[in-house]
Amino acid sequence: MKDKDMTVLINGYVDIKAEDRTKALSAAATLIKETRLQKGCQHYVWSADHTSDTRVYVYEKWDTTEDLVAHLAGPYYAQMLGILGSFEILDTAVSKYKIAIEEPVYDPEGNPRGDFFTV
Repeated sequence: MKDKDMTVLINGYVDIKAEDRTKALSAAATLIKETRLQKGCQHYVWSADHTSDTRVYVYEKWDTTEDLVAHLAGPYYAQMLGILGSFEILDTAVSKYKIAIEEPVYDPEGNPRGDFFTV
């Protein structure tokens, strides 16, 4: 499998000033929905952590690195940066991961498994 054909996960967090977090997520809601329609986007989620006043978790899943590259070069990413830039960001850490194998957590018997059992 070529590197560009691998599934890519984006995972991390953005901490937004507590009094602005709800406003920021609301401002981004339409953009988040539109991003989900992009080629190769399987998941695109920005979710408030209900145990923190500032934390927003970011989770994305893209079919290929090419799809992610197109997203990052496109208007939705630029618009998201604009939205976030209008609020005070306290901290951020977002990483990308290449996925070589994906399988369910539960095996055919319904047991949760931490190991990879299909290969």
